[in-house]
Amino acid sequence: MLRCKTLWHKLAPLARASSAFCRHNVKRKGLRCDNMMSAFPRAHMSSGTPDSGGDKMMYILFVGAACLGGGFYTYKLLSEDKNRYQHRIAEINSRQEKFPEPLTTQQTEPTVRDIQLANLNKKSGDLSSQLFCSRQGCRTSVICSTLTLLSSTTCTDTIFSRLSVATEAPAPALPEIPAHVPYLLIGGGTASFAAARSIRARDPGARVLIVTDEPDLPYMRPPLSKELWFSDDPNVKDTLRFKQWNGKERSIYFQPPSFYVSPQELPKVENGGVAVLTGKKVVHVDVRGNKVRLNDDTEISYDKGLIATGGAPRNLQVIERAGEEVQKRMTLFRKIEDFRSLEKISREVKSITIIGGGFLGSELACAIGRRSNEYDLEVIQMFPEKGNMGKVLPEYLSNWTTEKVRKEGVNVMTEAVVKNVSYQDGKVVIKLKDGRVVNTDHIVAAVGLEPNVELAKSAGLEVDSDFGGYRVNAELQARSNIWVAGDAACFYDIRLGRRRVEHHDHAVVSGRLAGENMTGANKPYWHQSMFWSDLGPDVGYEAIGIVDSSLPTVGVFAKATAKDTPKAAAEQSGTGIRSESETEAVASAEVSLPATTVPHAPQRGEEYGKGVIFYLRDKVVVGIILWNVFNRMPIARKIIKDGEEHADLNEVAKLFNIHED
Repeated sequence: MLRCKTLWHKLAPLARASSAFCRHNVKRKGLRCDNMMSAFPRAHMSSGTPDSGGDKMMYILFVGAACLGGGFYTYKLLSEDKNRYQHRIAEINSRQEKFPEPLTTQQTEPTVRDIQLANLNKKSGDLSSQLFCSRQGCRTSVICSTLTLLSSTTCTDTIFSRLSVATEAPAPALPEIPAHVPYLLIGGGTASFAAARSIRARDPGARVLIVTDEPDLPYMRPPLSKELWFSDDPNVKDTLRFKQWNGKERSIYFQPPSFYVSPQELPKVENGGVAVLTGKKVVHVDVRGNKVRLNDDTEISYDKGLIATGGAPRNLQVIERAGEEVQKRMTLFRKIEDFRSLEKISREVKSITIIGGGFLGSELACAIGRRSNEYDLEVIQMFPEKGNMGKVLPEYLSNWTTEKVRKEGVNVMTEAVVKNVSYQDGKVVIKLKDGRVVNTDHIVAAVGLEPNVELAKSAGLEVDSDFGGYRVNAELQARSNIWVAGDAACFYDIRLGRRRVEHHDHAVVSGRLAGENMTGANKPYWHQSMFWSDLGPDVGYEAIGIVDSSLPTVGVFAKATAKDTPKAAAEQSGTGIRSESETEAVASAEVSLPATTVPHAPQRGEEYGKGVIFYLRDKVVVGIILWNVFNRMPIARKIIKDGEEHADLNEVAKLFNIHED
């Protein structure tokens, strides 16, 4: 006890001096060894013995060793602690990558690590407060103060770095479906894609969401009944790539998946983008609230909306009442899955019957008919008209087309009205009203399209009673912030009156215009859309306006050459979707005509190589068909737009240069 008391009397003055020095200099200069060493000689003013230099040196060495040891120990302890923490975080992240689960924003119970971190933070504050603590009961205040300053500084920096690491943890996953989008497009067809492309062209930073009940990205429908059937690739139903008539290969999809952003990333992606939400259907539209509800009860709000729901293929009532076995052996042809299914069936069955003599029915009959010899397949086409395309083409041209389809290997049955359909002895039995009976393995119904207008009731939109579809104004607007485009739009044509059109070119142009108007263009829809149909690579036609065989018609024809086929036209224009090359063209009627040949009116039994058919209403041309005449649609568009009476349509036919060799 006496020795300890003696030692304390020697060290106390030095401790008091060092403590006072730390209080006055730590905040201003920090802990610097040279300043501390220079302050020690002042200890001679204390009551200690003047010849105690050995004790001083021993004290200095003791304090220095304690500081270094304490600092090293603290640094090592906190470094190891940080490494263990980072290792733990990496382990948790690796588990999340292997077993991803949706993250929630709910609060969870604090972990052991969180408690330790909080305690460490609390202790750091307590140690820092001890830097200027009272010296009562502390016989080694210099050691305590020095270790406290070192440990508290290191500990505070480490905790801040640790907290920053914690804040950099993975953010909660974004919802699969965004709650709000500036532009919402209902439907995933041609019109929606054209609108999205138009919106992005006028507003490069726009965020566009396309909602479609199909599992596929936007694609073009015409090749489903045309070029895809003529592909030599046995896996075409999987690749959905085809060769156009010009030999160039392309995909049925407008853009590859890399073109689109995911719906989850759409609200955050830089510079906007186009996202497609597949497999979802809009079942309710709240026009006043600017929001929609999906079939899974998810709601999405929007600023501007487009309805481009297209249509659904019609069916015959006699087929709908036929029973389950008939339904299993029947196809309503419209989508990619329908093509895949029918392409497979055509390789497996012995007989396919196509009901319908319009565009789709005739195209499928010719396409599948070419397989009749290769697969020992019987292809039958039946319809109530007197010939193929009987509602569109004049009778003489419809009869000629029927013979053309028969040459493709199709058994064409005209004036055939279906009375009853049943399933007997492994066959589908079709009974006609005139007593004829057809036994077949599979039925394809191609009898028209019914516009999808299910959203009209919830949205309070008007449906046209004559033509079907949503009634829209000249700017394709149905209500405030709601536009309609494509097959579902019933618009007012300034030349031809109110109409509804079900063709690719109309979907492209109306979708593009609707997209422009959604961004504030306020343009009227004055475009005369065209449509086309190919009966294989050798016979094709393009049409514009009202082409109804019940109207008076005037046809002018000339002898065809090897260049007058869809295949040759595609090779010349460089595109298989002919409307893509002509919709932006400007019509010009200033076409010179050589005096060597003159078009003539059709004659019975004639081979209709190429020509022009005019459809008249009150002596004014309201529709034109270009038969094996290509790249002349701007001229036809101008004739209809002018709306003038023509005394001699043979002279008008000269504008199309159908006489050229």
